[in-house]
This record gives sequence, structure tokens and C-alpha cells, in this order.
Amino acid sequence: MKRLIITCLALAGYYSTTAQSYVPGWKEPKMKVLPAVAIKAYPFPLAAVTLLDGPFKTAMLADAHYLLKIDPDRLLSAFRSNAGLAPKGKQYGGWETGGLAGHTMGHYLSACAMQYAATKDTTYLNRVNYLVNELAQCQQSRHSGYIGAFPNDDKLWTEVAAGDIRSRGFDLNGAWSPWYTVHKIMAGLLDAWLYCNNAQALQVNKGIADWTDNVIKNLTEAQMQQMLICEYGGMAETLVNTYALSGDKKYLDLSYRFYDKRILDSLAIGKDVLPGKHSNTQIPKAIASIRRYELNKDSNDAAIATYFWEVVTKDHSYANGGNSNYEYFGAARQLNEALTDNTTETCNTYNMLKLTRHLFALSPQARLMDYYEKALYNHILASQNHETGMMCYFVPLRMGGKKEYSDEFETFTCCVGSGMENHVKYGESIYYKGEDGSLYVNLYIPSVLQWQEKGITLKQENNLPADNRTAFTVSTKQTASFALRIRKPAWARAGITLQVNGTDQPLTTDAGGYFVIRRNWKNNDKVTLTLPADVYTEAMPDNPNRQALFYGPALLSGILGEKEPDPVSGVPVLVTANHSPGTWIKRTDNNTLTFRSAGTAQPQDVMLTPFYQTKNEYYTVYWDVFSPESWKLQQVRYAAEKKQQQELDARTTDILRPGEMQPERDHEFTGEKTTTEEEHGRKWRIAWPEGYFSFQMKVAPNSKHTLQCTYWGMDNRGRTFDIIVDGTTIATEDLNKFKESRFYHISYAIPESLTKGKERVNIRFVPKNNNSAGPLYGCRMVKE
Repeated sequence: MKRLIITCLALAGYYSTTAQSYVPGWKEPKMKVLPAVAIKAYPFPLAAVTLLDGPFKTAMLADAHYLLKIDPDRLLSAFRSNAGLAPKGKQYGGWETGGLAGHTMGHYLSACAMQYAATKDTTYLNRVNYLVNELAQCQQSRHSGYIGAFPNDDKLWTEVAAGDIRSRGFDLNGAWSPWYTVHKIMAGLLDAWLYCNNAQALQVNKGIADWTDNVIKNLTEAQMQQMLICEYGGMAETLVNTYALSGDKKYLDLSYRFYDKRILDSLAIGKDVLPGKHSNTQIPKAIASIRRYELNKDSNDAAIATYFWEVVTKDHSYANGGNSNYEYFGAARQLNEALTDNTTETCNTYNMLKLTRHLFALSPQARLMDYYEKALYNHILASQNHETGMMCYFVPLRMGGKKEYSDEFETFTCCVGSGMENHVKYGESIYYKGEDGSLYVNLYIPSVLQWQEKGITLKQENNLPADNRTAFTVSTKQTASFALRIRKPAWARAGITLQVNGTDQPLTTDAGGYFVIRRNWKNNDKVTLTLPADVYTEAMPDNPNRQALFYGPALLSGILGEKEPDPVSGVPVLVTANHSPGTWIKRTDNNTLTFRSAGTAQPQDVMLTPFYQTKNEYYTVYWDVFSPESWKLQQVRYAAEKKQQQELDARTTDILRPGEMQPERDHEFTGEKTTTEEEHGRKWRIAWPEGYFSFQMKVAPNSKHTLQCTYWGMDNRGRTFDIIVDGTTIATEDLNKFKESRFYHISYAIPESLTKGKERVNIRFVPKNNNSAGPLYGCRMVKE
């Protein structure tokens, strides 16, 4: 879950807003503390980059449109009521009423501030200024420097300040990750200052930082470490940025108090302790470390950040550049069994891109931007429905999965917040300025750069990845001398050409992996780069026969239609004796990036398109690849499974399809506090706390039976319940142990005494205290 950064190459008078990123900018006028280490590349400010038509601009416009649908007074509602002021709007739903109230406000401030910086549309500036003024009033009313929106926040902070620490992974003294929310608010205020020149925002932020100092000043180190067990977001990062903006060292010292020794000391010595850890709890810690290193040259911080990036990108990331399953890191390079509907939380990649930008500024390398490009195209861009602007919490990689998008006003998860920022800042990393005055082209996104310091405009035009040519046009009133550094992407194949005004240029790269053209640039000089691409694969690190297909920077997805495929035999596989992926699929349209399997897919051929284009259809991005010989063996397995199902059907005495009106009526269904919905192509039934549901099922009077229940494996916390047959409890189930996103068919033995001489029995599902029973997708009675 997290905040964002951006850019600046601004000399004080060059841009009407001196918006800059926490990645060090060129001659930053607002930073009171400048880097203590050498910065090798500086990002340009958002104001300097304009996106041209293409998928990134489409996503930006959809996001910008959504931002204007949000009512600031509804975001402010709980802030005002907690401060003793009358709310001006009804509090939003989702996590805004679920305990993490206030975090969306911070993300929204940042998103509007960045959209203003990128477009100079004062509609967004006005919203930022209004929100900051309202938050200032709340701060003044509370008298402590603190502002917040979650329930009982004064009680919580009083307990914490007194050293009463009751901390768990996401729970601090009964509150849901409260420091996480404080960080989001502070980060939004800092962006209001950086991008919108709102000086009041900086003062409100400093008030919160001073309050933070007062809360924790009397805590021992042991108490702090106990408190930091609970997710605390980017508190350390925001405090070190407050130090940079104010020059007051107390904020730097305060940032070190938010140093989680359990995790960071191990990372500093190159030890991977990430398996089993919540992913997005850890990434902001690495961002804080690299930012501190920039400002005070702390080598321990540098070791943490660089090792963390390496181990996450190499050992814990999927083909789309994202990481985590059910929000958690698994064992290093063990991803094959972790393909679910809950892979790749979007906030994680939002933060990994922040970390990558800092590392690039310190050491510009093509491999850093290779990762950035992969994650930007195939996770961030793929996380948005480009028609509605709605975002994904998880971007599922389950074979045969489907994306689920937020709604406009009743979701507001962490990834909705970071998603608000993701799509209005695509211009932040396309170009960097080298310390030697060179110009880095990192990303092949159609755009125009206004390099005001040089008096140059650089226009980049392309239709990548559908077309392999990119054209750059230089506009200048007078000759300008500089080196143009163009990234050689890892996906480019043999046959690259680079021309200036039609003349071939050398293809040698610098130490960072960039093509370099040094010349005196004149008006209308044209650079043409051809980057041949082909189909290539990326295999699971622990299963070489499970592979994702790419073309250029784009991860390809097989489109499986609007009906969920059968999880066993309905997800296509690839059968081929040829080891060249380019023969497995064939391009069908030269104007778009559309492919079709070339007679290689079973059970039928499949169309493939870029993953970022998928919307509401089912898809697969990982493929099981078989040789003709191994496919014959697999078909034998499928036949055995089919035979097993036929034998099960022959022994079945009754089947209930929960949630369907007539089957439930036929089985005399009753219940309290129970609801039904439909997912994965089937209806399900659940009983909520203090509820139950029951139904009758047929049995054979002279046989022993088992009850087979069908559940969907997912993050089912709070799903522990009893299964009762004719008044006798035969099992207690906890669905949280079923972690994969697939159907689980679980059998429970029924004592023969409960069915002997009977034709029907009553089945009852009763939740344990503070739990629910189900969701139950199906129920089958089977005789031995």
C-alpha cells in the first residue's frame, strides 16, 4: 500500500510550480537538505512531460476523470467529526468506514497534486487547497498537532504514549495499522507543498511530525520494536522527507525510531528473511532506507535498500513484475504453487517502482528500467479498467483467472488509494537528466519533454509494442550540445538500428546499458530507433514447463471468454515439439498486438493480447507446456480423473446446490443471518456470526456415508464453523487453511449410527463465535 514520488529538473524560475520528487531533483529550491552522496541522474518534473496518445494517456485520463467524481467533503467527514466539527458530507464506505479511515485522503491529495503538476488544470489545484485548509482547521481544533479519522484515535494514542503497547501484524491496541494511515496523510500534505506550492500543507505536516515525536518520545527501544510489529507504512520515509524539506534534524532522528530491527538488520547483511512476511509492510522500509542514504550517506541503509530490491525482483516476483500471494512473500523462487486470485497486490509494485527510481538516480542502469518497464506495463497499467478508471487490489495470475475491480465509492482499499496516484504520474520516469548534462530516455512511452534549461523540446512518437520503431524529434532555437542516452531494452533482438537524420549510428552501449549519441543538436534533428521484438518466455523458477509469453515489453494473456473454464481441463495448455516460442503462436494483425495459437493449444486454439488490455474476461498468462509425449501421459491422467468422477457420481445419494432456489426448497433449507452470492461460475451460501443454515439430504439406510463439501480456497479468515448431522457434530472446519484460489472438495466421515435405518438426515452449519460458516459452494452425500 503506499505513497508516491516524482520529479524535478527545475531551476527556480523555470516552472510555474517547482514540483519535485523525493528522488533528488536538479537544483531543488525547496529542499533544505541536499544529497550527501553523488546523484548520477535526475528525474524531470511532471510539468516537463506531456503524454501523447497511447495506452498510458488513456489510463491517465480515466483516472483523472474519476478523481473529479470524488467528493472532498465525504473524505473529510470523519476528520471533522473526530475534531469536534460538524461533517459536511457522509463518510465513504469500504476501508474508509472499516477501520482504516483517512488513508484515502492522503492518496487523493497526492493524486490531485500530481495531476495539477502534470496538466496545470486548476480544478485539481482548487481541490488540494480546499482539503489542506479543512485539515488545518481540524488540526487547530484538536490542539495536539494530530489529525485523524479512524474511530477512538485519541484513546489509542494516549495508550501508546503511556507505553501500553498491544501490537500484532495489523492491529495496534485494537486499531487497524494506525501509523499506516498517519503516513498517508503526511505524504499527501507533503505533495500538496511540492506540487502545488501550498505552504500551509507543509506546516500541517510538521504539526503531525511534532505530535509523532510527543507520542513516542518516552517509549523505550523495546517498546518501539514491539509497536513496529504492526504495519506502519512509510512513516520513516515521510519523516526523513520532512527533514529534507525543513532542515530540522530532529525529523531525521525521529525517522530512525521507525526502524524495524527484526527485518532490516537481516537485510543489511544480505539475509533473506522475507518468506512469510507481509510484502507491502516491508517495501516502505527499504524506501526510507534509500532516502536516508541519499541525505546522510548511511551505508547500512544503502545495503538494506539495494539487497531488498535484488532479492524481491529476482526471487519473489512473477512475470508481470508484481510480487506476493495473499499479500505475503513465499519461499524464495517457489512460485509455481502460488498462482491464485490474490497474487500481486498492486500497492506492492507502486512502492517497488518508487524504490527503483531512487536506485536509478544513484546508479543509472538499463536493468533497473527493464524491471520498471515490465512492472509498469504488466502490473500497474494492467491494474486499471481503462474504460471506467476502476482499479484492482490484486492482479490475479491464476490460470483461468479474472480481474476484480473496485467500485467508485464503496471500496477504497489501499490499492484504490495508490491506484489514484499510479495513473496520473506516468510521465515521471520516461526521461532523466544525467549529472554530465546528458539526457536519458528510459521508457518508450509517446510523450513530449520540455527541457527548459537547454531550451529544447524532445518529442517521442511510437506505437510500441505493436510497432518496433520509435522516432524522436528535437526542436530548438539554437544548437545545443549534449549526449542522448537511449536504453537498450532486454527484450530487443538482433537487428537493432539507430539513425540520426537517416544516418546509421554506432550501437555500442555505455556502462549502464544505454546507446549514446553525442552531437550538437539542431532544430528538427530526427532520431529513429528500431527495436526488433519476438515472442519469448519466462518460466516459473521452480517449474521450467510453466511459462509466460511476452512480446517486447508486453506480457501476453490468453483470452478464455466470459465463462470461467474448468480448473482441471478447461485452461488451455501448449503442446509442441518445437523449442522456439515464436512457433507456438502467430501474429494475426500487424496494426495491433494480437496473436493466435498456431495449432499448439489444447483443448482448442486461443487468441492472445497484451495483458494490460484485459478487462472482464477470464484469461491465463502462465501456460503448461508439454511435448507430444508428455501430453499423452497428461491425457491419461485426465481420463483417470474423469473415471474417478464417474465412480463418485455412481455412489452419490444426493446433491445440494446452495443458493439456488429450487434445490434449496427441495432440501427443506432453513437459516438465519444467511446470504447467498455467485462467484467462479457457482452460487454459494454463507451464515454470518450468530446465524446458521440447515437442509435435509437423502441417505441409503444400510450404508456408511461421507459428506463432501465444496469450498473455494482464498483468504478466508474468520470462517471457522461446526458441521452437525442430526444433532451430532461430525467436524469443525477452518477455511483459512485452504490457500489456493481453486475449488476444494473436502470429505467428512459420518458415523454409521447417524444414518442407519434412515432415508434422510439434517445437515446444519453453525459458525463459531465471531466467525461465519461457509461460503459453501456445494454439498454431496456419498455412500461407501
